[in-house]
Amino acid sequence: MMTLAIPSAQVDRFVHDRLPPPEQWPELRYERPELELPAQFNVVQALFDRAIRAGHAGRPMFRSDERTLSYAQAQSEVNRIANVLTVELGLVPGNRVLLRGGNSVAMALAWLATVQAGLIAVATMPLLRAKELGAVIAKAQPAAALCDVKLQDELRAALAADQQHAGMPLLVFNTGGADDGTPSLEALASRQLERSAPCPTAATDIALLAFTSGTTGTPKAAVHTHRDVLAACETWPRHVLRARPDDIVVGSPPLAFTFGLGGLLVFPMWAGASVYFPSIPYTPEAMVQLIGRIGATICYTAPTFYRQMAPFAQQHGVGTLRISVSAGEGLPDATRQLWKEASGLEMLDGIGATEMFHIFISSPPESVRRGAIGQVVPGYEARVVNDDGEPLPIGEVGKLAVIGPTGCKYLDEPRQTQYVKDGWNFPGDAFRQDADGYFFYQARTDDMIITAGYNVAGPEVEAALLQHPSVAECGVVGKADEQRGQIVLAYVVLKPGQAGDAAQVKALQEHVKQNMAPYKYPREVVFVTHLPRTETGKLQRFALRQQAQH
Repeated sequence: MMTLAIPSAQVDRFVHDRLPPPEQWPELRYERPELELPAQFNVVQALFDRAIRAGHAGRPMFRSDERTLSYAQAQSEVNRIANVLTVELGLVPGNRVLLRGGNSVAMALAWLATVQAGLIAVATMPLLRAKELGAVIAKAQPAAALCDVKLQDELRAALAADQQHAGMPLLVFNTGGADDGTPSLEALASRQLERSAPCPTAATDIALLAFTSGTTGTPKAAVHTHRDVLAACETWPRHVLRARPDDIVVGSPPLAFTFGLGGLLVFPMWAGASVYFPSIPYTPEAMVQLIGRIGATICYTAPTFYRQMAPFAQQHGVGTLRISVSAGEGLPDATRQLWKEASGLEMLDGIGATEMFHIFISSPPESVRRGAIGQVVPGYEARVVNDDGEPLPIGEVGKLAVIGPTGCKYLDEPRQTQYVKDGWNFPGDAFRQDADGYFFYQARTDDMIITAGYNVAGPEVEAALLQHPSVAECGVVGKADEQRGQIVLAYVVLKPGQAGDAAQVKALQEHVKQNMAPYKYPREVVFVTHLPRTETGKLQRFALRQQAQH
C-alpha cells in the first residue's frame, strides 16, 4: 500500500533534477506490512524517535575510548551540528555536504546532522586522493564540506584545483581542542542550541549520494532517499541480522561505504544498539583484542580480514561476540570454516550493492548452506536470468536480477540503463540458484576487481599507470588470490629503453599509490611486449583475465 505523495522540502533541486527519467527507474516494491512507510518523514528523526520511544534515551549509542554518548546526548549533538549547517553556514535543504573522515563518533554525528537538516550527505572514502576527490566534487557540486582535521590536505588540494569550489566553506572536526585557525565544527557547535527542528522531508527526498566506481573508472553516484534508508532497516536487519538493544557493534567498513553506513550507524540505531568507534585503525589482532575488551557482540568486516583475524581468535577467543557479518567480497568456504573453527561462530554472509543500499541476499547462521551466500532477504525478490532477462533453470549460471523496496537511481549517469532493465536491478554478478532458493556466487560480470573488500576499476588504474613516463601501454585485471579474494594485476608494455626489472615494478607501484587511493595499486606487475586487442584497437581484458589464471 502506498500513500499519497508529499511535496518535497528540498528547495535546492540539483539532485532531483538530475535523476534518471522515470521510465528508467527501478520498480520499488513495498509488499510487506513493515514496508508500508509514511509519505513524509525524516529518517534521522525517525531513528531517534524509535529509540527514545523504546526507552533507550539513556542507553549508550556511540562509544569510543574518549567518550560515550547516550541516544539523548547524541541527539543534542546532532541538533547543534544541524544548526551550524543551517544557521551558521546558511545551507538550505537539498544542498550537498561533502563528508570526509574515518569511522569516528564525530563523523557519525556529522552524517546524521546533515541528513536531519534536509541536506544531502556525500561521504567520501578516507583514502581518496585530491584527483579522486575532485571528480566527486565535480559530480556532486557540494555547498560545504566537513572534514577530519587529519584528512584535510587532499581535500584542500582538490578544492584549490576547482575554481568554482575554492572558497567553499570547510569545517574540520576531531581537532582535539587544537586551534590552528581553521574553523572547527566542534567549536561552532558548542555555541549552538541543543534543539533543532528536523527538516520535514518527504519520504522521496534525497538523503545521500553514495559514490561507487564503475568499470570505466569514472565515479557514479547512487542516489538514496529517506525512504530507501528506512526501508533497508526493515529488511535485512529485521529478518536476518536481528540485532538487540544490548548489542555492541564493531567493524572495519568505512561509513563512506553503504555497507559501513548501514552496519555501523543506521542499523544499530534502528535496533537501539550501540557502536564502538576506534581511536586508531584496526589490525586483525587489535580487532580481536578489542572485541574481548569492550564485550562486542556484532562484528562487520570483509572475508580477508576474518581470515587474518582467525589465528588471534584461536589464541584469545572472541568473548561475547555472537554475530560476525561478512560482505564486501565473495566469502570462500575455506575462510568461513577457518573462522568457525577459530571462533565457534557461523559466518553471516551477504551480498548487497551500493546502488541497492545494502544486503539483499543473506541467511541467518542457523540457515547457512555451505558454499552459498544465502537466500533472498524478505522484502526482495531475486532471480538468475539470461542475457534477455528470462529466468534460467535451477542450477544454471546467469546474471543476478533483484527487485525490492530499494533500487538503483544514478545521478546524471548514462549507465543507468545498464543497471536497471524493465524495473529490475542488475548488480553485475553471475550466480546460480539451487532448488531450495540458495544463491551461489560465481563471479563479477564486469571489469570490477574486488580486493580485500575494496572495489577497484581496472581502467582507473590503467589511467594512472599511463601517466608514468616509462609506460607505453597497460591492461589491469583481477587475479584470484587466497588471502585477498583478488589482487590487482597490471600487464605493462614499457617504452623503448626502459628496463622491466624489480626497480621498475616498485617505481610503478609507488606512482599509483601517490596518484590514487593506495589500496588500488597493482600488487603484481607483468612486463609484456604487446597487449591483446580487437581489430578496432580495443583492449581485450577477458584475454588478460584468462592469462592471469595460468
